[in-house]
Amino acid sequence: MIGLTTYLEQSQTGVWDVPAAFLPQAYFDSVIRAGGIAVLLPPQPVDAAIADRVLDGLDGLVITGGKDVDPARYGQAAHTKTDEPRRDRDAWEHELIHRAIDRELPLLGICRGAQMLNIAQGGTLHQHLPDVVGHGGYQAGGGVFNIVDVHVEPESRLHGLLDALDVPLPVPVYHHQSIDRIGAGLTVSARTHDGVVQAVELTDVPFGLAVQWHPEQHDDLRLFAGLVDAAARYRAARDHENDHNHNHDHDQERDTL
Repeated sequence: MIGLTTYLEQSQTGVWDVPAAFLPQAYFDSVIRAGGIAVLLPPQPVDAAIADRVLDGLDGLVITGGKDVDPARYGQAAHTKTDEPRRDRDAWEHELIHRAIDRELPLLGICRGAQMLNIAQGGTLHQHLPDVVGHGGYQAGGGVFNIVDVHVEPESRLHGLLDALDVPLPVPVYHHQSIDRIGAGLTVSARTHDGVVQAVELTDVPFGLAVQWHPEQHDDLRLFAGLVDAAARYRAARDHENDHNHNHDHDQERDTL
C-alpha cells in the first residue's frame, strides 16, 4: 500500500472550477505497474498523531512534484521567480516525511519531493537555477520536459536500483530550483555535469531516496519497483512482529489462566 501526496489547486473539469486535490496519472500508474496499490494523500491539517495514523495504513510513501516550497521554511525571503507558497501542503508533507523516517517507512521523493526531503532535514535550496548555472535548461517551460545527463555515484543505493553503468544517465527534468546545502542524514547520489544535485539518499534507513527528475515521465519503473519491493519487506517485517506480539500476549494470558 503506497501513499502519494497530491496537489491542492484551483482546477477545472466540465462546468466546475473549484479548489481540488489531484495528481497526474503517471505517478500512481507507475506505482500500480510496479506492483503497488496507490492511495492519494491530499493536503490537510496535520500533527504528529494524524501523520502516524495515516502512515499506520501504508507500507511506502511517495512525496510528489508540484509548486515551490515556501522559502521561509529554510530561512530565506522569496525570489521573484518563486511560486506563491502552498503552506498547507508544505506542513502536511513535512510531518509525513519526519514520521516516515522515524518508523523507517520506505520513502521516495520526486522533484519537489526531493527538495521537501532536503528542507525537512534542515537543508536549503537554490531558488532560481538560472541565477546559478546561467541557463534555463532544467525547465524548458510549457510543460515540456528536457532531457539531461546525470552522473550516479557508483556506491549509492540509487546506482544499484538503476543498475547504472559508469556512463551518464539521461533523465527528464522540469525544475527551476534545486538542492543547495544538504540536509542532515542525507548524501548526494547523483549530479549533472554542472554540479546540480539530482538525487539524495537517507543514510540511516533501509530505503529512503529522492530524485530531482521525473521517472514517471520516462516510463521508467525501476525506482517505483525498488520502492514497492522495500514496502513489501517492510510489511512482512511488521506482520511478523505483530504475529510475535500476538503470540506472546496469548502465551501470557494462558499462563495467567
